[in-house]
Amino acid sequence: MSGRIVYNSPVGFLEIISEGNFLTDVRKVGEISGEIFPDRVTEMTKKQLVEYFAGTRREFDIPLAPQGTEFQRSVWKKLAEIPFGETRSYGDISKAIGKTSASRAVGNAVGRNPILIIIPCHRIIRSDGKTGGFSAGTDVKEFLLRSEKII
Repeated sequence: MSGRIVYNSPVGFLEIISEGNFLTDVRKVGEISGEIFPDRVTEMTKKQLVEYFAGTRREFDIPLAPQGTEFQRSVWKKLAEIPFGETRSYGDISKAIGKTSASRAVGNAVGRNPILIIIPCHRIIRSDGKTGGFSAGTDVKEFLLRSEKII
């Protein structure tokens, strides 16, 4: 059984999708459309996102099942280990997964992260300290980094 809800967050509408007992997607959408099928995982995710945006949650404890290649999943796993309020560069992640010359591939995997905020791809910055791009928009990335007191 799968679930789907849309949460009107401080950064816009977030579509939250689950499959069985696992969260598979959190993505920014332009509007609420389609049918809503709340379940335990989507409701738990929304609750934790509300707490995150309120400043009372720093870590998420939701069972994840992002869909991607083995390489992408290895990158996303390392992203999930970045603590609240800290950043890493694309090069840091490529070293952490044992692929020191794969910064560009890491960047592509970061850009394809299907579970925004929960897998904190917003905490990845360029090696020169600039924030860099973000699939949900640089304004959203900067909002998230400011909310975590990173910028």
